Amino acid sequence: MHAEVIAIGDEITSGQLLDTNTQWLSLRLEELGIRVLYHTTVGDQREACAGVFRQAAERSDVVVATGGLGPTADDLTREAIARAAGRELVLDPASLKHVRGVFSLRNRPMPPHNERQAMIPRGGRMVPNPHGTAPGIDLEVPRPGRKPCRIFALPGVPAEMKEMWYGTVAGELLKSGGGAAVVRHKQIKCFGTGESNIESMLPDLVRRGREPRVGINASQTTIILRITAVAATEEACYAQMEPTLATIRECLGNLVFGEDDDELQDAVVRILHQRKKTLATAEWGTRGLVAGWLDGAEQADGRFLGGVVASGTAALTNLLDVDAELLAHHDPTDAEVVRAMAAGCRRRFGSDYALAVGRFPALDPQAPAPSPFHVALATPEGVELTPFPYAGHPATLWVFCAKRALNVVRLALLKRT
Repeated sequence: MHAEVIAIGDEITSGQLLDTNTQWLSLRLEELGIRVLYHTTVGDQREACAGVFRQAAERSDVVVATGGLGPTADDLTREAIARAAGRELVLDPASLKHVRGVFSLRNRPMPPHNERQAMIPRGGRMVPNPHGTAPGIDLEVPRPGRKPCRIFALPGVPAEMKEMWYGTVAGELLKSGGGAAVVRHKQIKCFGTGESNIESMLPDLVRRGREPRVGINASQTTIILRITAVAATEEACYAQMEPTLATIRECLGNLVFGEDDDELQDAVVRILHQRKKTLATAEWGTRGLVAGWLDGAEQADGRFLGGVVASGTAALTNLLDVDAELLAHHDPTDAEVVRAMAAGCRRRFGSDYALAVGRFPALDPQAPAPSPFHVALATPEGVELTPFPYAGHPATLWVFCAKRALNVVRLALLKRT
């Protein structure tokens, strides 16, 4: 079965309200083995809404809509579904009893216009709403030569929508064939090269029609491979994924740093914990971002000893014992200064390793080549320096540089395994 999720309301199409209902419903539908192929958003306009439902009923087996079930003039979902299905709206006694009961329970008189919340397309059924005035709608729309499309309309209020999903909709979908398959996902996290390069390293894995499906996207300069399997059980899904996961790991090697919720700092701290080593940081350009990440990683206690954030040469001298004579002859962006930062940080903290990120150079988009920034790692054997071009999109450049610095530590630790 394929599904479509429809979000209705001018407040969504205008950008004034973020639609979280669609995301939540998509996750729930996939838990039932129902793949979501379409997300549709439509404003409060009668013909536009009817057209969306008409199209959805034609191309999707299950349609779940949220919003537009209130009592006001701009709540048009009932009318839109009725028009799309070619049905008239009728007063449903069970729905009317429910609406009246909610007002009675709240000790308030029911305004006459709330009666329209009890109108549903002929042949439809009410979806009970235990704590709201807007009952939902459950309607089957015949499709010649195919199974009918099942349309569920739920309120836009997230708490009510979720309660109605668990109380009614999920069970109805299970009875009509949902749950016959299980959908499971796995994410492989990579860092160190670009999205297109990673795709080229994988032997025909990212292609349409392949099972399990492999998708690729970038998020905050981390490359994420998404593996999706459909099978009869959860165990069968993960067994189906395993050969693909093994191929990805073999092809990408140390570009892979983790899975699912892992971030680079989690990978670094995990290796430190395994090796029983410690790390400290000294940052100028990244302004403490690396230290904040490491401190928040699981198992960081006892492995990450702390960090120094510098914003001037006085901090380098006073906190990291960088020689004033060296600073007098070198710019803070120079490799020599960053080496000294790393060595001084390791001495100060008494750590096995110390990571230093130097001051960033000026960002000049017109320059023929980007200036470098330097990352230094002080180890028991000495100080290793890595220059990187200071280039990238301004919105993610700071994060990119911090991840590059963390990756220096990760790769150095792996090399010493």
